[in-house]
This record gives sequence, C-alpha cells and structure tokens, in this order.
Amino acid sequence: MNPRILAATIGRILRQLRHDKRTIALLVAVPIVLLTLVYFMYVDQPHPPGQPTVFDRVALVMLGFFPFIIMFLVTSIAMLRERTTGTLERLLTTPLGKLDLLFGYGIAFGLAGVAQATIASAVAYWVFGLSTAGSSGLVIMIAAVNAVLAVALGLFCSAFARTEFQAVQFMPIVVAPQLLLCGLFVPRDQMAGWLQAISDALPLSYAVEALQEVGAHAEPTGTMWRDVAVVAGAAVAALVLAAATLRRRSG
Repeated sequence: MNPRILAATIGRILRQLRHDKRTIALLVAVPIVLLTLVYFMYVDQPHPPGQPTVFDRVALVMLGFFPFIIMFLVTSIAMLRERTTGTLERLLTTPLGKLDLLFGYGIAFGLAGVAQATIASAVAYWVFGLSTAGSSGLVIMIAAVNAVLAVALGLFCSAFARTEFQAVQFMPIVVAPQLLLCGLFVPRDQMAGWLQAISDALPLSYAVEALQEVGAHAEPTGTMWRDVAVVAGAAVAALVLAAATLRRRSG
C-alpha cells in the first residue's frame, strides 16, 4: 500500500459520506431510535438486586450490533455502486491498488463507525442511564472494531452481488446467524454442541463476549483483549479476501 494514495482514498470516501444525507441519517438516527425502543421495552423489567438491569445487558450488546449491521449494509451497497457506475474501473487504471482501495474503505467507514458508536453510547449512558463496570471508551473501541469487521465483510460480499437488491440479500446470510448465535439470547455454553461450534467460528460472538467483559469488569481483562484481537484478525482476513475477489464491474 502507498500511504499517500491510501490517505487520498480515505479522504475521498469521507467526502462522499459527508454529502450523503441519507447515509448520515442512517448512521446517526437509526441507532438512537432503536436504543429508545430497547429502553422502553426493558426499563420496567425486574432484575435481581445487585445485578445489571435487562436494559444494561441488552443495550450494551446493541451498541456493538448497530455499527456491524449498518456498516455492512452501507459498505456492500457503496462498493457495488463503485463497480456498476464504472468508478472502480477508472480508479484501478490509476496507481491506486486494490489494498489501497479496500483498506481506505475500511479506515474511512471505521471512522464513521467510531462517530456512530460515540453518539449512540453518549445517548445510552447519559440519556437512558446505561451502567457498565468498565469504561465507555472500551465500548466505543469494540464497536469501532466491529464496524471495521462489517466493512470488510460488506466489501467481500459485494463481489458476489450484481444489484443492490442482491447485496441486501446477504444480510440474512451474514448478519442473522451471528445475531442469533452470539450469546445474546442463549448463553453460548448452554447451546447444543454443534450450535456452539458454529458460534465459536463467528467473529461477532467474540465481540459480544468482549462487550460483556466490559459490562462485568472495571478493568480490561485478558479475555476482552483476546476477543478484540480475534475480531480485528477476522476483519483483516476479510479485507484480504475482498482484495482477492474484487472485480472491476458487476456482471
């Protein structure tokens, strides 16, 4: 990768995001609306004394889900548009390399994910009273790594789509299984053996575990750092796969 070209690519993508009002609304407004729904769903649910409230447990994990789901959707469609409009083909006739482009996307949308996670976390902590033993900064960091993972997966999956509708169809394939098997609904160690094995292979499971570690411990734990490393490694692997499958045009 060329640092100068990479920086220029990041700047181009961020400028495109800044002028896309719908995407900005999706990044900022949707998590706040969903957090509001979660709050009023669980605010009056009973919980054992001294234990986190149901809202604390669910909202903490949701702060990791929002950037994952939204960034996957936005990135897969954005890259598909680059191909279908011929922009990608023109870019690749310049000194821009595939890794410059893909890591540029990863960093740019990762920064957008940081902004999204920061805003959503601020609302969760200061408006809805979310309480965690660990720092809110760790929550934002994990959410940002999740955003980069989602960007990488979105770039990879976009190579197999020819239309925006097909890109959206990857969401139930990529996102839904990770949501169901991450441990939010049923603890992973209580799942059937084959389901637990699948869960152990899904990176979002480790992101959820890392967030739960932040919720339960005042200081960062070794388990949390291990989980973050697994998610980051999965993001890098997905970016490399995306580079290997990147095509100039859909068709």
